[in-house]
This record gives sequence, C-alpha cells and structure tokens, in this order.
Amino acid sequence: MNTSAVEQSGLVARFRHIFTALPVAAILLLAIVFGTSSYMHSQMLALGQSMWSNYGMVRTDMRAPTCDPNFDVEARVEKQMQKAEEQAEDSLLAFQAPNPDNLRRSLARQLARCQEQHQLYEYNQQMRESPWVRAYTRVEHSVGELNEVGLDARKYLLITIILLCAVISTLRRSHISLRAIQTRTEGRVSALLQLVGNGLLLASALSWRSVATKAGDTTPMAMHLIWITGFAALTLINAVQCLRSQGLSEERTSIGKALLTVPLYTYMALIAGTYFILSENYVAGNAVQLIKLVSHADLYINVGLYVWVGMLLKQTRLAKLVFDAIRPWQLAPELIVVVTVLLAAYPTAFTGASGIFLIAVGGIIYEEIRLSGTRRPLAYASTAMSGSMGVVLNPCLMVVVIASLNKQVTTTQLYGMGMYVFILTATLFALMVVLTKRNPLSFAPPREALPASLKALLPLVPYVLIGALVVVFYNQVVNQRFNEFTAATILPVIMLFILLYDAWVSKREAKKGEAQHLPSMEGKTVAGFWQRTIAATSESSTHIGALLLLMALSVVLGGVVERAGLMELFPSDFSSIWLAMTTLVIVLVLIGMFMDPYGAIILVSATIASVAYDNNIDPVHFWMVVLVSFELGYLTPPVALNQLLTRQVIGNEEMQLTEQDAKQETHWWYRHERLLLPLTVMLVALLLVAYVPLMMGVRGA
Repeated sequence: MNTSAVEQSGLVARFRHIFTALPVAAILLLAIVFGTSSYMHSQMLALGQSMWSNYGMVRTDMRAPTCDPNFDVEARVEKQMQKAEEQAEDSLLAFQAPNPDNLRRSLARQLARCQEQHQLYEYNQQMRESPWVRAYTRVEHSVGELNEVGLDARKYLLITIILLCAVISTLRRSHISLRAIQTRTEGRVSALLQLVGNGLLLASALSWRSVATKAGDTTPMAMHLIWITGFAALTLINAVQCLRSQGLSEERTSIGKALLTVPLYTYMALIAGTYFILSENYVAGNAVQLIKLVSHADLYINVGLYVWVGMLLKQTRLAKLVFDAIRPWQLAPELIVVVTVLLAAYPTAFTGASGIFLIAVGGIIYEEIRLSGTRRPLAYASTAMSGSMGVVLNPCLMVVVIASLNKQVTTTQLYGMGMYVFILTATLFALMVVLTKRNPLSFAPPREALPASLKALLPLVPYVLIGALVVVFYNQVVNQRFNEFTAATILPVIMLFILLYDAWVSKREAKKGEAQHLPSMEGKTVAGFWQRTIAATSESSTHIGALLLLMALSVVLGGVVERAGLMELFPSDFSSIWLAMTTLVIVLVLIGMFMDPYGAIILVSATIASVAYDNNIDPVHFWMVVLVSFELGYLTPPVALNQLLTRQVIGNEEMQLTEQDAKQETHWWYRHERLLLPLTVMLVALLLVAYVPLMMGVRGA
C-alpha cells in the first residue's frame, strides 16, 4: 500500500472516530450538566436566601394586588347591612340581621391581608430594582429550568445512548459473547441470530406503540420512535452483515463454535421474545419490560459515565505514574498482583459493580501487571476478579439499592459486615497467589526503595491537586460531597481536567524529547487533549453499547422469569436452615451467571429474599451471601461474565496469547489458572460467608 493510501485510510479512520465520538460525548456531557445543575440550583437557592432575606419573594416579579389597601371598614359594614336588609324585604323567610361586629372583624382581617400583600409587592418591586438581584435571579432561573429539562430528559438520554452505542458495537462486532468472531462463517451465523433477536425487539417495539396508543398510555410518542428507530437500525446492520463479512478469515469453523460468537444479549432477546409470543401471545412483552430501565435511568447512565472515566484514564499516564512509584520496591510478580487487586477494591466501590469496573479500568490493570513481569494467565485471572472484592465496601451503589428495596437491612449494617467479607476475600486471594507462586517472593530493601518511590510520587502531586480542587469545588460551591451518589458526575469532570493537564505536560516533554508512554490512536502518537478525548470516547462507545444492551436484556429476562412464575417453583419452607442456605446459594450463583447485578438484585428482592427471611436467615447475612454468590457467578463458566469482559478490554490478540501460554504449561493448575484462581478464591469465600455465621448461631429475627 502506498503512502497516500495509508494517509487516506488514516483520515477515514479518524473521521470514523470523530463521527462516533461526538454524539456519545454530547450525551455523556449532558448527563453531567444535568446532574450538576440539580446540585447547583439547590445551592443557588440557599445562597440567594443568605444574601437577601425572603429570597423566595424576590426571585420573580410579583403581580400587583387588585384589592384596595385603604378601604373604610365602617363604610363597608354599613353597606353590607343595608344590602342584607334589602334582600330580607324580598324574602318570605324570617329576617335575621347579620352581626355587625362579626362583619367588622372579618373586614378588618381582609384589610390587613390586603395591606400585607401591597407591602410585599412594594418590597418585591424595590428589591427587583437592584441590578444584582435581577442578574442573580436570571441565572438562578436558567439553572432551575435546565434542571427541570434534565429531569425529563434523562430517560431519553438513557435510551438514546443504549441504542446509539449498541449500533456502534454491532458495526464493530464487539458485543459480549463467549467467543470472538474470527471467520466469515462465525460472522454470518452471529449476524443471522442477531437479525432474528433484534427483529423480535423491533416487532415488540412496534406492537407496544400500537397497544399503548389504543389503551391511552401516557408514554411519549418520542420514546416509542427512539426504540423503533434503534432496533430498526440494528436489524438493518445485521441484515447487511449476513451478506458481507469483510475483514474476516476464510478459515472453516464448526457451527458449534460459531454459535459461541453470538452475543449474550441476542440469546436473551430470543428467549424472552419466544416466551412472550408462544406463551402469552404478547408481542409487546420485550418492549414493556425494557421500560423498567427508565425508572432507574440515573443508575444506567452512571454506568456509561464510569466506562467513559476508565477510557479517559487510559489516555493519560496516571496509571503508569502510580506503578512507577511501586516499581522501586522490585516486588515479585505475585506481590504486584496482590497489591494491584487490593488497590482496585476501593475504586470498584465507587463504580458500583465489578463488571463496570472491569470495563472501565481492566485493560489498564492488565497492562501494568504484565509490565511487572507477571505471566499472562495470572495477569488475566487477577484482572478478572480485580473488582470482585470491592462490591461490599462503602460506598458501593449495589448496597444502597439493596437497602432501598429491603427494609430489613440498612447501608450501615451491610457496609459494616462488608468490611469483614472484604478482609476475608483479600486474605484468601493473597494466600492463593502466594501458595501457587513459581518463584520466591522478593522485594528491594526499604532503605533503597523508599527514597526512589517517594521521588516517583512527585509527578503525581499535580494530578492529586486537580482532583482535590474539583472535589472542593463541588463541596463548597455546589454543596455536594464526593460519595456514591455524586461520583458518576464528579469523576468525569476530574478526568477531563487531568487529561487536559496530562496533554499539556506531554506536549512540553515532547518538545524536549522526554515524552514517554504517550497514548496513541490508529498507530499515531496522540498528545493533544481533543484527540485523546475523541479516542477515549470512541472506545467508550463500543464498551457502553455492549454492556448496557446486555444489562437491558438482562432486565427483560428477569421479567420473563418473574412472569413465568419460575420462582414460585422455589420451595418457601425448608426442613432446616442449612438446607435453605444451600439451596439459596445454588440459585443465587445461577442468577449471577446470567444476569447483571442490578437486575439480579431487583429480582432477588422481589422473590427469593422473603424465602430467606421466612427460614430464619439473618437479612444482613443473606445479602452478604447474595453479593458473594453473584461475584462467583460472574466468574463461573459457561458464561463467566467478568472473564468475558476481561477479554473484551485486553483484546482478542492478547487473549489468544494467554491461551497459548496456558497450553504450554505442564501443571494442571497453571494450565487453567485464569479460571481456577478466581473461582477457588470466591468459592471458598462463599462457603465461609454462607456457613460460618450459621455455625456461630447467627439467625434471623
């Protein structure tokens, strides 16, 4: 290929990045703006009240009162008495004259109210004459109107970003599946089943619009049109992909392998669509279940924001600088793995789920662990479970959702017990890594490592200051602390400023010939802020589409399970608490294997939780078992969602190298280490969490 062709190809690729990144970035930025505006408006109201007493009465122009503030009370009493006498003359009933004292008191109260209204109006007009008041209230009203728009717009933002990013993921063949597409046969089989699945979703959306219109449903027509347009686009893309399979190998493959390349969301759509059509004759069922997402719009939009944060982080040198501060200690690979996984627990608590954390920063963790000399299977296993320990820590949003849906537990109780579960899983992980080490554990002497480590921390200071300044701004100006509810809004702002600073520093170093670890896009060094942002957003769109569409269909599948009454087959009374716990553990792990965490929590809260309570299982104990069971489910084949997400973020090429390295191992443990290590740790942790409290006599009320 000649130089001009390469340059033309690069321009096309860059345009494609920009074309996909801009609308996604716009949606994510709008989500941040709407989230910030709600905090800002309440703060502006409080600030206005502190600057002007009775701010609520001066923030808008009052209408002039129509009453007379100077009317004569005695004259009106006399007039009403005369009117009453005239009416009595025309009446056949006995006349009873009104009490003039009562009339006088009533009119006096009316006069006082009228005079008060005029005084308030005069005060309002006097205060509104101030240009400062008018300017401040104009800004405050604008922020308030923006907040009101945001409250209504969030559901549209959610649906749009799900379908838009799903289209991007479909075009790039990057949906979450058990096996990556490599051959044309696999591509066509995957596209064909996606065509059927998305066709069922399109038919469901069309049917729902028809049913909703006839039933007088209040769902806005715009929402129907977005669903229909999105599923129609996905169906059309799949139809084209069935006919065209560019860039794929001509190598032959079996149908069995090809079926493994079908995205998980497609199987969910096929199962749900088939059930609603054959069992309930309700074509609109899929679309109706999807509406459940709207009631939790903020939750799912936050997923997209967290993924964006991770991709923005990937475009900076922040992770490299952190590991540069650890490298002087010359830790053995196993110790690096332990330190990294433990450090990953707290960020996971903010993202709210291990899968979200993996998509966001799993690629960075894997890359840095590999740079430390860790073998690929161990690096893969550690990345896969890097987020599994943090879901029980404060301020994980999953715990907040559990507490909001179940009055039997509080966040304080769950976070308190969660700390013990974290210590347990962290200890088990460290023990397993150390017991299966291949070389002696080693590290540099502290007197040599500490000075170099402290020196390496200096470049991190500006990054920490930037993050601290943004947090202080939100705390002091917007009156919002950095916690599980605000993290999704604040973290992207922090990362954008960090990326801006990092790009500036990189340009300076590039001019001096000192630039290192500059992110790249399409094989070219990227030092600019806008290029990095576009690259991060373009990559985010793929992951957001794959993850959110899977979560959406997981909600639909949960609705099918509930409507089909499958949980009613679950026994409600057991002969012993041990049998009840064993049955619950098995069912919870199975749910974790096939459903996203938030949809699974909603399903468990509505069905299985009552069974645990009725069988004398302590509620806090039960929900700790639920969280650990889910994490084991996410690591357990045949689905092993966290394993699939790890493959998604490290890439198919690195995954193939990992499998090749595993095949070359002679010991069975190292050959299957990427699966066995996380499974062993979480299985032992689950058994201990489930049964040790029962041995200690912990029971429900």
